[in-house]
Amino acid sequence: MILFRELFRPLGGKRGGMALVLPCALLLLTGALFSARGQTAAAPEADWSNLAPPPAASDTNSILGDIDVSNPPIDDFSIGSNVSGTNRFSTEMAMARYYGTTEQPKKAETILIGLLASDVPEAIQKSALLQLGRLVRNENDLPRAQTIYAQYLNRWPNDPRAPEVYLQQGKIFRQMGLTDLALTKFYSVMAAALSLKNDQFAYYQKLVLETQVEIADTHYLTGHFVDAADFYSRLLQNPDPGLDRPQMLFRLVRSLTIVGRNDEAASQAQDFLSRYPDADETPEVRYYLAQALKALGRDDEALQQVLLCLEQQKSVAGNDPAVWTYWQQRLGNEVGNQLYHSGDYIHALEIYVDLAHLDPSATWQVPVYYQMGLTYEKLAQPQRASDTYKRLLSREAEVGTNATPGMQAIFDMAKWRIDFLKWQQKAQAADLAVTATAQPVKTTTNSTNNLTQ
Repeated sequence: MILFRELFRPLGGKRGGMALVLPCALLLLTGALFSARGQTAAAPEADWSNLAPPPAASDTNSILGDIDVSNPPIDDFSIGSNVSGTNRFSTEMAMARYYGTTEQPKKAETILIGLLASDVPEAIQKSALLQLGRLVRNENDLPRAQTIYAQYLNRWPNDPRAPEVYLQQGKIFRQMGLTDLALTKFYSVMAAALSLKNDQFAYYQKLVLETQVEIADTHYLTGHFVDAADFYSRLLQNPDPGLDRPQMLFRLVRSLTIVGRNDEAASQAQDFLSRYPDADETPEVRYYLAQALKALGRDDEALQQVLLCLEQQKSVAGNDPAVWTYWQQRLGNEVGNQLYHSGDYIHALEIYVDLAHLDPSATWQVPVYYQMGLTYEKLAQPQRASDTYKRLLSREAEVGTNATPGMQAIFDMAKWRIDFLKWQQKAQAADLAVTATAQPVKTTTNSTNNLTQ
């Protein structure tokens, strides 16, 4: 694992300054502690070739794989193991867990509140309060869950599970939309980890890694994509097998594309596609790759990615036409229309022609033909444009009375465009005729003037 002082060095831009002094100091101390204990290997050099909606992962969950920090290697009952009645309390805790997992929260809450009495061993009280916090949070009573966790920290500020409590508080604050408070709690995990014990090091190491991911996710989910990209790029250098690298690399690609770091976005997207060709995020990554390539002026490559994505999505869409329609509209039409409006009519026409071949249905081809007709007009090919509009109108009978208002509007506009092109051609012919007859008259007048002189 790389040193924390390197992983979370102050970011550039508007988010620097004194606001990052405390977090950076805490992370510096954490890194020094981990390094001194000799538990973490030196960070490898950045190797982009080894890197890894909506989105397949939920925005409210960590994008860690098999890492589980919900049950640390700490014996909650060891303190009260010799206290009379401990077995009874343990049985009640087991019943509370059972009621919680069987969706009987009221019964579970009644038992847990009873276990907070003063005559209950302290170890049992701790477990009961943590269980109550999880139960209330699962019921989506976020303010009350936050109060329960705050009570835990107030009673046992130096408890070995304090870092985990801070982490849960950070997640709740983020869910409540209180981003700054969430980040403060996440950095508190780092500070609390300074008091870890040797026999609990592995647990805290995983906990700190999850916290780092939560910080990156918080920046991503709140639209701070510059910071998110910086955090994700550092996290991906961590060799821990528990990290969900495909999801993290996907979010890195999206962040880089949004902030306009197109060279990096294209590189990371290509790496993603080579390593995870069957991932759920693959079409989305191709979309961002096409966007980045287009921004870099590599239109031919962008066009290739668009068509490749559409072909792949058509083959995997199966019985879900909604997915196919989504990618047709988002990737094909969007990129084609972008090229059209930017004046790149040649590449726009290529996309429209290929789009027309993807689906033979009238509902798909009619709008595409209309865009093709407009593009031919821009390329000063009125006859091709008129022929394309006529081809479009030949599908009107096929649609019949099932035409939607939008489809009927396209038919009406195509008829108007044909009439306009006919008028335009007649006007141009008349103008040429006038010009042709005016030229000899001008020449005769000049000759007469010359003779007079």
